[in-house]
Amino acid sequence: MSEVVVLGAGRSGQAAARLAHARGMRVFVSERRPATECQEAAAAFAEWGIPAEFGGHSDRVFRADLWVISPGIAPHTPIVQEALRRGIPIVSELEFAWQFLSGQRVVAVTGTNGKTTTTALLGFLLQRSGRKAVVGGNIGTPLSALVLQGIAEEAIVVLEVSSYQLHFSSVFRPDITILLNITPDHLDYHGSFEAYCQAKWSITERQGPGDFLILNADDPLARAAAQRTKASCAYFGRQPVQPGAYVRGTAIVVVWQHKEEVLMRTDELRLPGVHNLYNSLAAAVAARALEIRNEDIRDSLMQFAGVEHRLEFVRRWRGVDFVNDSKATNVNAAWYALSSFAQPLLWIAGGRGEHNDYSFLDELVRQRVRLLIAIGEEAEALYNHFCVMVRCQKAGSLEEAVRIAAYAAQPGDVVLFSPACKSFDMFVNFEHRGEVFRRAVWALPEELS
Repeated sequence: MSEVVVLGAGRSGQAAARLAHARGMRVFVSERRPATECQEAAAAFAEWGIPAEFGGHSDRVFRADLWVISPGIAPHTPIVQEALRRGIPIVSELEFAWQFLSGQRVVAVTGTNGKTTTTALLGFLLQRSGRKAVVGGNIGTPLSALVLQGIAEEAIVVLEVSSYQLHFSSVFRPDITILLNITPDHLDYHGSFEAYCQAKWSITERQGPGDFLILNADDPLARAAAQRTKASCAYFGRQPVQPGAYVRGTAIVVVWQHKEEVLMRTDELRLPGVHNLYNSLAAAVAARALEIRNEDIRDSLMQFAGVEHRLEFVRRWRGVDFVNDSKATNVNAAWYALSSFAQPLLWIAGGRGEHNDYSFLDELVRQRVRLLIAIGEEAEALYNHFCVMVRCQKAGSLEEAVRIAAYAAQPGDVVLFSPACKSFDMFVNFEHRGEVFRRAVWALPEELS
């Protein structure tokens, strides 16, 4: 019987441990955080009969045939390097679970930005078109949990896939891959932008001629993956592509099997912003690869309202719209958010930076932002960079930032919370950060004193 060590007791670690246990493997879970911070996980492992340790990693982790590693544990950490030195195979939860699928078609969505929205949109589109589909991976439900729940053989599995998961994957092979874009991100984890790119490109290196690789034709680094695959390539972008989907004037055009058809007008998309235009194009191409009719694609794109923490409308308060874009964890994501609104913006940003280059945002900020409110570890850097071009203010908390924005806003403005930074300086994750923002917005009184 194989002995599997699951490193990390978070959501994906719990799912992987339970799947391994259910498949008759000996399982041991090791978590760096103390049990007092992981009470729900500790109780769950006890209930399932899975041995676990908390508060550090003992030597027992090295008596294993396989490691399943959680995405938050970087490859350069000493314990991972020691396991590699000892020859212990290390896989991601995604790779571990994928090997237990029973022939279902898999669509993998990756890229620096837009993964969650595109994954959710494609799942919505498939289900609305009458196809069985399950959605998970880096979004919501780990693949291990989906496998445990049972997936119908005819179901299409739509997965959001992160670079963390891809780094420790060597056999994962999706039937359809969507590569949305590649911009600098997660450099502390991967060590360099080149290594990050390689992790993203690796998703297609095992695909074959019967598979599809769907690429952003307007993104040179995403497009470069075409040189690394044996899959059939399709594209999406702002210029004509073949096959794929593109924008011509105000129309979305689909080109498939040498036939060109206007799908819909861009202003008929329910999701706002240029980035969501790209997400919609990508989902449309994947749907055509799955033989979904254009009319069903059109109907879904007109109906899909988006997901939490991604340009999520929270509230209109005294004529001011408050928008939660907590998922914008890097500068490129914030650029998409800032470019999505014609109204004057009061922009709340900040958190934990990764050597952020804010100059990428300068032109947009000059054109659209009339007040920047900076928070978190990056507050000083944001303030110093942008104070020469727009009015700036620092806040000690997200709640204070919301109140400052409310005092300063005028009817017709948008208060946009798009941090451009990671959440880990003040919050558990971007979901927690977004929930705090929403609570602060709903706590605003009808009249400010």
